[in-house]
Amino acid sequence: MKKLILFIALWAMPTLMLFAQNVTFEAVLSEEETNEPLIGATVFFKETGQGNVSDIEGKVTIENVLVGEHEINISYLGFQTIDTVLNISADNSSFTFYLHEANEDLEEITVRATRSSRTIKNLPTRVEFIGLEELGEKAIMSSANISLVLRESTGIQIQQTSLSSGNSSIRIQGLDGRYTQLLKDGFPLFGGFSSGLSIMQIPPLDLQQFEIIKGSSSTLYGGGAIAGLVNMVSKTPEDEPNLEIMLTQTQALGSTANAFYSQRNGKIGYTLYGSGHYQNAYDPDGDDFTNLPETKSVSFNPKLFYYPNDNSQLWIGLNAAYDNRLGGDLTKINDGEGGIHQFSERNISTRLSTQAVYENQIKENGFLQIKNSVSYFDRELSSTNLNFSGEQWNSFTEANYSFGSKKSDWIIGANIYSDDFEEQNSNNPRNQSNVTIGAFGNNTTDFSDKWVLESGFRTDYSPDWGVFALPRVSLLWKATDRFSSRLGGGLGYKIPDIFTEEAAQLNFQNVLPIDKNNINAERSYGLNFDLNYRGTIADKITFSVNQLFYLTSIDNALLLNSLPNGNFQFENADGNVLSKGLETNLKFTYKDFRWFLNYAFINATLNYLPNNPQKPLTAKHNAGSVLMYENEKWRIGYEAYYTGKQFLSDGTSTDDFVIMGLLIQKHFDWGSPFINFENFTDRRQARFSSEVSPPHESPIFNEIYAPTDGFIFSAGVVLKPFGNHHEHH
Repeated sequence: MKKLILFIALWAMPTLMLFAQNVTFEAVLSEEETNEPLIGATVFFKETGQGNVSDIEGKVTIENVLVGEHEINISYLGFQTIDTVLNISADNSSFTFYLHEANEDLEEITVRATRSSRTIKNLPTRVEFIGLEELGEKAIMSSANISLVLRESTGIQIQQTSLSSGNSSIRIQGLDGRYTQLLKDGFPLFGGFSSGLSIMQIPPLDLQQFEIIKGSSSTLYGGGAIAGLVNMVSKTPEDEPNLEIMLTQTQALGSTANAFYSQRNGKIGYTLYGSGHYQNAYDPDGDDFTNLPETKSVSFNPKLFYYPNDNSQLWIGLNAAYDNRLGGDLTKINDGEGGIHQFSERNISTRLSTQAVYENQIKENGFLQIKNSVSYFDRELSSTNLNFSGEQWNSFTEANYSFGSKKSDWIIGANIYSDDFEEQNSNNPRNQSNVTIGAFGNNTTDFSDKWVLESGFRTDYSPDWGVFALPRVSLLWKATDRFSSRLGGGLGYKIPDIFTEEAAQLNFQNVLPIDKNNINAERSYGLNFDLNYRGTIADKITFSVNQLFYLTSIDNALLLNSLPNGNFQFENADGNVLSKGLETNLKFTYKDFRWFLNYAFINATLNYLPNNPQKPLTAKHNAGSVLMYENEKWRIGYEAYYTGKQFLSDGTSTDDFVIMGLLIQKHFDWGSPFINFENFTDRRQARFSSEVSPPHESPIFNEIYAPTDGFIFSAGVVLKPFGNHHEHH
């Protein structure tokens, strides 16, 4: 019997040893395109919790790994994560993996606003990028317009200029909205008369990415980009059809429907986008004045693409939008005029714009682009004892040619831009007409693997305002794979027009036209310096940090001063507007968690006034925190934003405040339902000070420095019958 037991034990021992055998796991991690080793990449065994990071040769070693099947996770900041199952044995314990740079990562994205084909990591110009994934999050939070996308970017403020209409403008680093160039697919479609309503009329669902350049960018796109530019890039068709429908309802009685469809069949492709939004008049304060106007808006944006061969394409597009807003006295809106219920403000606007782009690769390194847009904007603003209406026509035509080698890229081009505004129904119309002709050249050269220089020069000519010479230069230092730095600067200008924030707050009432004989164009210079670092913590948490320092100075700033007769007249400031400060951005990533932290210090002073006061309605201190959990099944986000104290025009200091939001979304094969609690602590200006002053029948609207709508709860669903179901990476 003992011999039998001994025999069985001896027979079973090799089998038992096989099942209990431990091996040393080895892997080499390299970048797919260059085959360079990846230092600090993480390999993690999900079941056992074992893990390690790669050394200077890209090697990872993990001891005492059981033979058998294992689920492993391989991750590295800026690269697509690999989740796979490996069958590890004594004969199969060494592996090689090639990681591909993530599509949504800043370093892999080609930014179109810079007029370069380079990726961000090789661009001397500092660019902030908001990709499809983050746009999807913001579209859920604000499906009617893009205001939330911009408001939550570091150093950007959405300044509301009207309580009754919701008009808002973009402020970058404390500078007025007229100093920011707003582009769509590289076209300047949203300036002048249309600028005050623009960001409230651009829905986000058909957009693929946002590109934000802070600081003087006039060399790239001409006048108006003193503070920076925002380029919105639309989605394009792919071989697989894609249909996306978003339906949203808020407790504030706002309903929004968006639908996007795209497909490419051989040489023909197209995208179709439609949006509709209805908002009931909403008064959370109970003061009988609307905080959200009654709004009816629709937009339709079709595009047709033609690909005659592999080297060329032609696309044409149309943007059409209608918007009708009615705000003011809630009783008058709902029940009609009577007694003290006299005031209302209605804005009716129509926007039509066409775009046409032809692109052709003439030779291996030669690329020709010709593009044109024509846009029309009509707006009628009417309120008690006031009617201001007009039509604006804009046209933009450009031809550019890019060429170069592996080490140097060139682009040269010329364009002509015209804008024409005609005021309607006025005895003294404040008509404006300007034409600007420009020529530009831009070069980016790699002097070595570590140093890249970008330099450009533009000359613009306007018959009424003169010649503008606009140089710019930026230098990139790639010290290591983890650390880089940029230094850049340039000149800018802005042709004066009457559509400033101060004039909009007056509804343009009693505002005199621009006197071209006594007003000079605004001119500026700007400097930017930033530092970038990425690394790991405890071998499991990846992080990146960007530290920006900036300065922008504007001479001949356009001011609106009051006259003894009650009119308002534009003048040039006798002294400069100076904006200087810093922005800090941090990102931490751990498995399915992402944590974003940001801080902005904005010191914008009006140096043409005694004691150089801080610019009104500009908080010196702003901070934000966004924590996201996202995988194939869930998207959960919590955010908090702090806005520091501000000064009103009379020097009064305001309260600081914090707003918070919570988003929960569940992914299914058929779509993704969601709920969103925006500003759930209900921070709004009425909690700090009044938004409207008496008399009720002819109210005085006070300056807006905080949210006016308060807590907004929304629920909805994103339906994706076919195409990509999520953008989770």
